Amino acid sequence: MTAKEEFIKIYKENITRAGSEKLLEWIETTDFFTAPASTRYHCACENGLVMHSVSVYNTMVEKHFDEETDNPESFAICALLHDLCKASFYKISTRNVKNEETGRWEKVPYYSVDDRFPFGHGEKSVFLIERFMKLKLDEAMAIRWHMGEFGDKNSSTISQAYNLYPLAVKLHLADLESTFLREKGTSAVNK
Repeated sequence: MTAKEEFIKIYKENITRAGSEKLLEWIETTDFFTAPASTRYHCACENGLVMHSVSVYNTMVEKHFDEETDNPESFAICALLHDLCKASFYKISTRNVKNEETGRWEKVPYYSVDDRFPFGHGEKSVFLIERFMKLKLDEAMAIRWHMGEFGDKNSSTISQAYNLYPLAVKLHLADLESTFLREKGTSAVNK
């Protein structure tokens, strides 16, 4: 099963909220399923964004799901859609790199950022989701703060969000583990 197929399966099995079908239709019109997850760190390759989203979902469910307190739909929404802001965000560019074997300069592809809607990271994902589907408060907080200190340096606000919304902590931890432990070696561009 491809990462796209796995994403759609998890999405359709877990997310039934009003507007979810329209959101998935919109996602299909973007490059979400072919885009990288980053320019050079984790999943900086074709399909990297969907691979990362599925990885975060799997990590979050494996490590943090509590049947008594957690909601499967909320986990799927947060994990699968936390980086929706990266749809239509990257472009393939080229640069000259010297080939060490031949000594010649060659054009090689790499991903660069082409942000045409600079609205922030987590907040942009929340905004895009809510154009189609209403989020619960803890889902919005989790998606907004999933980057932790990497996204916003206001630690008192992040701490307050994490104290109030355990789902935000769970998403942040799953994103960190997926990015820095599980997805090593998934970058095909910019090596």
